[in-house]
Amino acid sequence: MSVSRRDFLAGGAGLTATTALGLAGGVAHAEIALGAIKLDVVSDGSLSLPADFIFGPMPKDELAPIIKEYGLAPDILTPPCNVTLMRHGERTILFDVGSGPDFAPNSGTLLSSLEALGVAPEDVTDIVFTHAHPDHLWGLLDDFDDPLFTEASYMMGQAEWDYWMDPNTVHTIQSERTAFAVGAQRRLEMIQDQMSFFKDGQEILPGVAARASTGHTPGHMCFEIRDGSESVMVLGDCIGNHHVAFEQPAWISGSDQDGDTAAKTRVALLDQLASEKTRIIGYHLEGDGTGYVDKTATGYKFVAES
Repeated sequence: MSVSRRDFLAGGAGLTATTALGLAGGVAHAEIALGAIKLDVVSDGSLSLPADFIFGPMPKDELAPIIKEYGLAPDILTPPCNVTLMRHGERTILFDVGSGPDFAPNSGTLLSSLEALGVAPEDVTDIVFTHAHPDHLWGLLDDFDDPLFTEASYMMGQAEWDYWMDPNTVHTIQSERTAFAVGAQRRLEMIQDQMSFFKDGQEILPGVAARASTGHTPGHMCFEIRDGSESVMVLGDCIGNHHVAFEQPAWISGSDQDGDTAAKTRVALLDQLASEKTRIIGYHLEGDGTGYVDKTATGYKFVAES
């Protein structure tokens, strides 16, 4: 019996490689039921980032007590990567696809996480992108550089697509992110015939509405998933961590491409989420990324569910 390259990757070999790296124990799994909608949060592993990638522009004296309070390492941050899987009727939907094999050594575990739920790549019917940074997009391809989700249709905000597919972006993006632009263009070109676009406020799928949350990237979107009176907001990276983004949301973060716009987005969204007591799923929030936003006297707090 012949075994295709994709079957090999999606099966036991992929799981064995993950276990060998010591990552299998880090597979996050949270379940959320919204009427007929089922959400699972699964792990794509974690990143290892220089702390200055986020903290660089921030006032060091005021930052120090936050680092101490949250027990953060002063030089390296290791945020988790939490991917949202939605199942509704005959649809199996992924919000972002993780890093794949080419971005970071401790990421790229999405396939084994999905396999634990009995979901194979060919079962995915729709993929919705929050934005096109590597840890959200590069999992589009397998180890052999072929599209992995062979039966899926793709959706992205029109402004996000236009930015990354603009040939000038490679030359105008911050120099340390040039590889982001090159990698995004190469991958998006491979799926452009299966791609559809949306704008702020559109219901892109039954029960899923797009919400502009720009700044981290020029066309970043988050998504409100609703059934009746219950809702969950899939944040992507517009609220990018569980510590300083909540404690001091108005501070400029080095992780954002447009720091001023991202800070305004963060402040407004946190205020809304706290006042409405909306459940959230954050791509890089601690644990499995699920929880709520609490308003405090000086800022906000992430209240994790697990």
